[in-house]
Amino acid sequence: MRRAISWVGLVFALIIPAAGLTRFLPAIPGIPHDLLREGYFWGLWLLIIAWVLLVERRPLASIGIKRPTWRTLAYGALAVVAIVVAAALVLWALFSALHLKEFPDGQKELYHLPFWLRFLLVTRAAVVEETLFRGYGIERLQELTGSPWLAGIATYLIFVGAHLNGYGWLQLCGVGTSAAVMTLLYFWRRDLLSNMVAHWLIDALGLLLRG
Repeated sequence: MRRAISWVGLVFALIIPAAGLTRFLPAIPGIPHDLLREGYFWGLWLLIIAWVLLVERRPLASIGIKRPTWRTLAYGALAVVAIVVAAALVLWALFSALHLKEFPDGQKELYHLPFWLRFLLVTRAAVVEETLFRGYGIERLQELTGSPWLAGIATYLIFVGAHLNGYGWLQLCGVGTSAAVMTLLYFWRRDLLSNMVAHWLIDALGLLLRG
């Protein structure tokens, strides 16, 4: 029974967020679609938290949510440095191989959003995506399959696939590089809050310091 409950939880944590269902959200007068989308993902986050506590009857530590320490911030910041360096090397290699001279920006429309909405987007991405894909996804898949490799690779591929729409291919390379570091960080520390810190900082560098 516990295994079945975990599999159902994984559907909510991995499959539904990656399915692109936000495009089917109904239009509500006076509420921007962007805000509805953010509410949708926060709703999924609340569902997973409730699922762990009320259905699985397990502590939040079972998905990596622990009391923060100074190491939480330190390793989160260290991961940001690793992401920036790794992404720079990947993009340099691509620019050199493809002889590109200009960075095609596939997310220009995001910079025109009001600052408060970009702040909400960055915060939601850090909290919700790390909880669903890294915390719950990795922990439960590893328990069910017995393989950390399978858990890490599967959640990585689903996470990157969830970003296919709305991203240019170079931005997708950045997402893939960031996700790889985030996955390694989680396996190393098993501290979901550290992952959230890293995710928030790296997204803030791109979205909050521009426009």
